Order: sequence, then structure tokens, then C-alpha cells
Amino acid sequence: MANIWTDQAKYQSWLDVEIAACEANCKLGRIPEAEMEQIHQKATFDPKRILEIESEVRHDVIAFLTNVNENVGDAGRFIHLGMTSSDVLDTGLALQLRASITLLIKEIKNLKSSIRELAIQHKKTVMIGRSHAIHGEPITFGFKLAGWLAETNRNLERLIRLQDDISVGQISGAMGTYANTDPEVEKLTCESLNLQADTASTQVISRDRHADYVQTLALIGSSLDRFATEIRNLQRTDVLEVEESFAKGQKGSSAMPHKRNPIRSERISGLARVLRSYVVASLENIALWHERDISHSSIERMMLPDTSITLHFMLREMTEIIKGLGVYPKNMLRNMNIYGGVVFSQRVLLALIDSGMSRESAYQIVQRNAHTAWNKEGGDFQANLQSDQEVIERLTPNQLAKCFDTEIHQANLHVIWDRLGI
Repeated sequence: MANIWTDQAKYQSWLDVEIAACEANCKLGRIPEAEMEQIHQKATFDPKRILEIESEVRHDVIAFLTNVNENVGDAGRFIHLGMTSSDVLDTGLALQLRASITLLIKEIKNLKSSIRELAIQHKKTVMIGRSHAIHGEPITFGFKLAGWLAETNRNLERLIRLQDDISVGQISGAMGTYANTDPEVEKLTCESLNLQADTASTQVISRDRHADYVQTLALIGSSLDRFATEIRNLQRTDVLEVEESFAKGQKGSSAMPHKRNPIRSERISGLARVLRSYVVASLENIALWHERDISHSSIERMMLPDTSITLHFMLREMTEIIKGLGVYPKNMLRNMNIYGGVVFSQRVLLALIDSGMSRESAYQIVQRNAHTAWNKEGGDFQANLQSDQEVIERLTPNQLAKCFDTEIHQANLHVIWDRLGI
């Protein structure tokens, strides 16, 4: 990914645009074949020389064109015919953005595969579901991962859509009016580069497209942050239901030898903040003065490489975390059954209602027994119910025992598996 955003790659994208535009003009009879051949043979650049020229002219595209023409010679007069700098900058940038998304798609597919494999493995691994960080009702670890997989699928779809939306070029000249270039040149150039011609460019391609790029990458980063935050919480010492892999020889603390910290997940959460920090800047870039200014340019030189490289790293990191994740089913069962299974309170509530008891009375009875267990160290909800006269008058021991069976919580999960095709 970093190679896409080097100066070498940037200038190469500019050269690709310039040569494609020359080929279009040649097809239209505006550049002789001999001169076109000379351009093909001699059109090269030297990044160091470009910087030398730019230090004098203070214009990057002029410096680039000057250096190319130093190599091409007389035929160089046909390069950049009727074009403006942004024709090269924005169309070349589209090539870089498209190449970046290609790599991001590859990495998110790898992540998808890893999550899918782990979800299948743990379809029936029972654990507690939590809301407000408090025990709710039983779920399975595979079900939790199914949510991650569905979100990753959506993010893949977002990238595919984004790649199409960002693959847009322009060869429309100053102000975008085609006054000094033929619209056919734009059409042929974009076709050659496998881009769509922008519907209505000004002197630049409107920055809503680039804001969409940054926001989409930040959104995907926030998904990874969600996964990482869950792993961090589940790795807490008092929970320890999952754990990042800990390599041989790895150390968690300079002072505390026992420490095994979720450092990679923390890293992802931190980098997600970096991605989100660029969203406001990308939105601010949309409002340029009139047909163009360059207030967007300076931030894009930082923002677009940074967001692309950062998300690419985060996707690889999360894939490695998922592949090496330690999962502890025994701890999951231990945590779920704390206080004698208070998390099955709704099943008991519904059983009492089915017996003919009013919801209000049933709720009071179940809540009383649950809170008594909750408020005691080593409290036992199920034992409390078995000794509650109002409960045993309504429910047989078998009926009460069924309320504590996790199968009911898994019975309809096939709907989720079918939707995900797993």
C-alpha cells in the first residue's frame, strides 16, 4: 500500500494520464504518429529533478512537465495540450485511490474469511450476552461473530461501491468547459485508463467523492474498533473469555511479569481514532471557492495516503488477531452461571405467566429471587426458586429445570446462519 503513495507512484500516475491524453489526441489527428512514438519512447521523469525545478517554479505540475519535456525533446510540445493541472492531478489521484481500494478489498476478504471460519467453529459455544456491560441472556460466541461477519460483508460492499464511485477522471481544461480541448479527448483518455469521465467537473473533480472515500475508510475502521473493543473487554482478567495470542518470549509489562495485554486490539482502537479525525477535514474540503482553489490539496497530501495505509494495516492486524484468538468456553460457562443462572430469569417469568399468573405478580416473584441471589456472594437463583412456595405451586421441577436450558436460546439461530450462508 505504501508504494502506491510514493512520489514515484504519483508522478507515474500523472505520466499515465498525460500519455493517455496524447494517445487520444493522436487518434483524433492532432498529434502526428512520429511524435507520438517519440513521446512513448522518451517520456520519463526523475523525482529528484522534479523537486529541483519545483523549488524554483513553485508549481508541482509545471515542474513535472518541464522534467518530462527535458527528456522528450521537441515532441514534448504536444504533451498537456489544452489541459489544466487538475486534469492531471485529479485523474492521476483517481488511479491511486482505485489501486488502494483494490488492496483494501483483498485484505477485507481475508478478514471475512477468518471471521467466518471462527464463527463456524463456535456456532454452539455458549456464552453470556451482555447489555450495559451487565449479563443479559445466553448467546453463542459464533452468534457474536456472525454480527461481525455481517458487518464485514457490508464493509466489503461499501468498498466495491466506492471503487466504482472514485474511478472518475477529467480532461476538461480550465474551468471544466472544454474550451481548449475536445470532450472526445476526455472520453478516450478515461476509457484508456479504465475510468469514467466525471459528469460535470469544474476545474477539479468535486471533493464529495474524496470525502466519501475518507468517510468509508473511517467507517470500516470504526467496525474494526468495535471488534477490537469487544476483544479487549472479553480479555479482562475478571472475564477472560477470549484472549489475543501471546507469543513465546513476548512480555506484557516492564514491572509486572504476569501481564498479558491486548495490545494489538488497543492499537486498532487507537488507529481508528486517527481515521475518524480526518472525516471533518474531508468534509471541509468539499466547499472550495468558485470553480477551484487549492485549500483541499495540502490536507489531501497527508489525509489520503494516511487513511489508506492506516486502514490497510488495521485490516491485516485484525485478521491476525482473529486467526490467533484464544477462546475459553469453560470460562464462558462459568461466567454465564454466576449467581445460579440469574440470566434465565425471563424463561422463568414466561413459564409463570403460562401457568396463569399475572405478568406483574410473576415479575415480582422472579425479580425478588434473582436480586436475592445477585446481592449475595455465591447466591443461587435456581435454588431460591426451588424453595419459593409461590413458584413450586405453579411449576414442576421438570418445568423449572427446562427454564435453565440454553438450547432454547440457540433454537432459532439457524435463521442467522442461513442468512450468512454458514
